[in-house]
Amino acid sequence: MDKVTMDILDVWKKQQKQEYLKLGINTLKPNQLVFSNERNEYHQPTKTRKWIVQVQEKYNLEKITTHGLHHTHCSLLFEAGATIKEVQDRLGHTDVQTTMNIYTHVTEKAKEVAAKKFAKYMDF
Repeated sequence: MDKVTMDILDVWKKQQKQEYLKLGINTLKPNQLVFSNERNEYHQPTKTRKWIVQVQEKYNLEKITTHGLHHTHCSLLFEAGATIKEVQDRLGHTDVQTTMNIYTHVTEKAKEVAAKKFAKYMDF
């Protein structure tokens, strides 16, 4: 991850440690969750979905699912120039075919870039 994101997560980790210490929960274990519930366990998928819907409604945003956000992230990685292997690693796929088959749908921006590359190559 980039430095800015890591700095933000470092601040969060310190805050999380203080808050859980008050509750008597040890956050020093090596597999400590970054975003855990009040019992230091995984959040239920319905909880994160509820948060997304609240933000979408509050700011009048287009509806998108948690899974849709995952696809968007992947598409943006490809648009940013990430290689298929880099995206595979980031997603944790053991087989690059999984990444290629599921996440390499083409965005509108990518279509435009491809058209411009072709036109330039053909010297239009």
